[in-house]
Amino acid sequence: MTFDEAVRTHARDLYRFAFWLARDRHLAEDVVQEALLRGLRAFPALKDGAAVKPWLFTIVRNEFYRARGGVPGLESLEDAHTEIADPRANLFGLEMRDALGALPPGLREPLALQVLGGFSCGEIAAMLETTEGAVMTRLTRARQALRRLVEPSRARDRKGAQP
Repeated sequence: MTFDEAVRTHARDLYRFAFWLARDRHLAEDVVQEALLRGLRAFPALKDGAAVKPWLFTIVRNEFYRARGGVPGLESLEDAHTEIADPRANLFGLEMRDALGALPPGLREPLALQVLGGFSCGEIAAMLETTEGAVMTRLTRARQALRRLVEPSRARDRKGAQP
């Protein structure tokens, strides 16, 4: 696979992943553009053609954190739920995108890699330089947090729809 083919194949997913990280269209575009420039320069050294997709996602992730001034320290997983918006807040009409944006990066990032990138827990662990068990824990907590954020809104929607 050539670099052009890799870009055509994965560009949309790379942008969506960058947008999930940045939550800003312009920053996501800049991040993907810079990541692809870095990827183009490094592509000849890539030995495993099957690794193109995770390799590109890792470059996007690294470029996002470089653009923000470094990789933030991941919060303690025990404390991660405290950074999520209060589930009792008025979430009426909020789209899933907004709920996902309320997740802290330590939970949002592995979820985005799994959902948007289609990566396995093992692949995500390699990209995030952590263990597979830690990735599975973060994915579980991300889903639980989404439920806490979305279910109160759905319950209010159902109550409002009743005569």
